[in-house]
Amino acid sequence: MTATPLLPRNAPFLPEDIELLNKVVARTTPQQRSWLAGFFAGFEAAQSGGMVQPVPAAKPRAPLTILYASESGNSEALATKAKKAAQKHGLDAKVFDMADADMALLAKSKNIVVFAATWGEGDPPARAVDFYQALMSDAAPRIDGVKFAVLALGDTAYAQFCAVGKAIDQRLEELGGVRSFDRVDLDLDYAKKAAEWTEGALAKLAPEDAAAGGTVVHVDFGAALPHLEDDEPRYTAEQPLEAEIAALVNLNGSGSTRETWHAEFAFDDPAFTYQPGDAIGLFPENDPALVDDLLQAVGLGSEAALLLKLQKSYDVTTLSRALVDNYAKLTGRADIKALLEGEAYPKFAADRQLIDLFLAYPEKLTQDQLVGLLRPLPGRLYSVASSLKAHPGEAHLLVGAVRWESHGRVRKGVSSTFLGERRKAGQNARIYVKPNRHFRLPADGHTPIIMIGAGTGVAPYRGFVEERVADGAKGKSWLFFGERNFTNDFLYQLEWQDYLASGDLTRIDVAFSRDQPEKIYVQHRIWEKRAEINAWLQEGAHIYVCGDEKGMAKDVDATLVKVLAEPLKGDEEAGRAKLKELTKAGRYQRDIY
Repeated sequence: MTATPLLPRNAPFLPEDIELLNKVVARTTPQQRSWLAGFFAGFEAAQSGGMVQPVPAAKPRAPLTILYASESGNSEALATKAKKAAQKHGLDAKVFDMADADMALLAKSKNIVVFAATWGEGDPPARAVDFYQALMSDAAPRIDGVKFAVLALGDTAYAQFCAVGKAIDQRLEELGGVRSFDRVDLDLDYAKKAAEWTEGALAKLAPEDAAAGGTVVHVDFGAALPHLEDDEPRYTAEQPLEAEIAALVNLNGSGSTRETWHAEFAFDDPAFTYQPGDAIGLFPENDPALVDDLLQAVGLGSEAALLLKLQKSYDVTTLSRALVDNYAKLTGRADIKALLEGEAYPKFAADRQLIDLFLAYPEKLTQDQLVGLLRPLPGRLYSVASSLKAHPGEAHLLVGAVRWESHGRVRKGVSSTFLGERRKAGQNARIYVKPNRHFRLPADGHTPIIMIGAGTGVAPYRGFVEERVADGAKGKSWLFFGERNFTNDFLYQLEWQDYLASGDLTRIDVAFSRDQPEKIYVQHRIWEKRAEINAWLQEGAHIYVCGDEKGMAKDVDATLVKVLAEPLKGDEEAGRAKLKELTKAGRYQRDIY
């Protein structure tokens, strides 16, 4: 049965009115809806004195190309929102992932808006690498007279803040483009500023007579429910959900060098939805002991209200070049400013945090001065480790506790120890959904899947298998899992064994690096099973990789190139090309961090 379409959340009614109208519309018959359509048409005619108002002639719309380079989905979401906003500015917008675009698209564009994220230390997102390299090459086409605007996303914790967006902005100008709106470089708390920038950029690119025309919002009442509105989540970083922590279980054995928490969050609102492969954002709180040390370091003492404010709302750990610059300007100290010269900053900042700056260069600050130096405390993203079909009203996460020592201080991961030390079952935490549209199960449940992960990188595969079981999917599934020790670190071991016994998991290969003299990792198991992997790929299998980009994911990527190259006479360039083909086809997907 086709779902009855409902009013979208952005309909021009109060939320309670939308809910009421949806209840009424859901119960109507086609005849009743036809009668209502005629009634409202007559009502409007009566309101206008019986005169039917002529519909103004449609004005020609200016074409707009929206490009995005996205790793975690932020740029993609902004591009989608910009497409919707473009209509009221008289722009006919089309959105392109840089993974699916080429230089010919640039050459034929008239107006371009770019949303570009920077990954790690100044790199483009993995899916955008080919486009980015082509854009920077001598073969890139001229775009003389093309109007453009660039929004750059980044993280001030990294030295190459927004490097990719800055480079694209400069390159488009070098190729003859005309900058119609100044670039903006945004940190993790980008949402409000991004919305303002998008509105300003679209207004600049709009045809001159766009403002004179009315805006008509078309609603397709023949569409199915999922297509009426976009699939953006109800609960976001700007509007998180207060959820109960239903369970906190350390999955590692007592002899482990790891501490990995299985956390279950319970909620009553059916509007909190996610899909396997998505991420759940968690807003942590800072360690109150660290906040107290920070206040003492700047001469503010343990003022309760300020301590609570910093504990809940501000980033008190991240040491960035921008913060050092602002601290130097605030204090007027030449020795702090000198940290920004040459290699002084990376040498000082290596494995240090904000408190180290204040202890090494002490100054008394007022509350306003301290808060002015800090950025909002960002949420942390974790791959969801559950299927909503298997666990209605719940979201499960797998969180590895992070602790280390450096420069004479004990350090703690803000979010991981928030769960591991400072929260108990029964307490609440704020969570939200971050869709990951490029890490999804195949639409066809008969498609084989190969899942590769180490440590907490196994989290999304628990959700994948649960979802397939709930759907009755019959496709083969193969898990590669790596950790340190079999006895203490085999995460979700009993569940995987049960799935193997039931046939819901076809096979599993494990690599426990410290159970033998030589280190064995998942990439070694992949190479050992290369013939079978190639056979599964011949059957149409999809490959998934989840884990650390600089470690496991990078090594797995290189190994898969060799695996694919072997049937091609060992030609690694051909293997790399094959891996790119799989990526473009959506059959090689990575969730890396």
